[in-house]
Amino acid sequence: MSPAAATARRPARKSGDSAADATADPRRLRTQALADARRALVLEAARSAFFELGMDKTSIREIAQRAGYTPGALYSYFASKEDVYGALLGESLARLDAQVRSAAGAAAAGAPRLRAAAGAFFDFYRANPRDLDLGFYLFQGMKPRGLTPELNDALNARLLQALQPCRDELRRLGMPAAAALQEVTALFAHAVGLLVLSHTGRIRMFRQDSAGLFRRYLDRLVERAGAHEGS
Repeated sequence: MSPAAATARRPARKSGDSAADATADPRRLRTQALADARRALVLEAARSAFFELGMDKTSIREIAQRAGYTPGALYSYFASKEDVYGALLGESLARLDAQVRSAAGAAAAGAPRLRAAAGAFFDFYRANPRDLDLGFYLFQGMKPRGLTPELNDALNARLLQALQPCRDELRRLGMPAAAALQEVTALFAHAVGLLVLSHTGRIRMFRQDSAGLFRRYLDRLVERAGAHEGS
């Protein structure tokens, strides 16, 4: 398993997960903190390089130069630039999932939670256009490039995890499993289409607002889901 695939699958470690946190060797903690800071610096350097130069023209050497390290030093963290990309996207998807689940958890079950979860998904990418760019970055010629099948599967699983609360509420409202999956697929496609139009400015030629259009789509989705309730 590549380092980035492991990162994409592994949930963030929380302080207090182990009783050893309270008695950990201070030197080991300092070493880990330094390693985390260096890794974050590498990821930030990679992010800027990918967006400025493109994936094909970005090399490990370029990332290392921007981070202030040698290429050899970077290989202690990542096996390749594709692994760096995978780590960046994995962290983005983790933040997306946290925002969706926080919004869903604060809403009543059923239609309110469906609206909250779907709205949080849309709002995350509306407020963070670079995260949307990151998610679609390797799609050239209508197919992903540069990702191993294992890493691609791991990242797709993280995206589906962020959409799971919407699917759960559709099922709670009585929608059959197959229909709920179709609706979540359509929800994702509709949200991404509106976000791309918004971030590229193309939506202005229609004189429309992406957030308003998405709310109207959610209204219709809730109506369709409600038709199954109690059936």
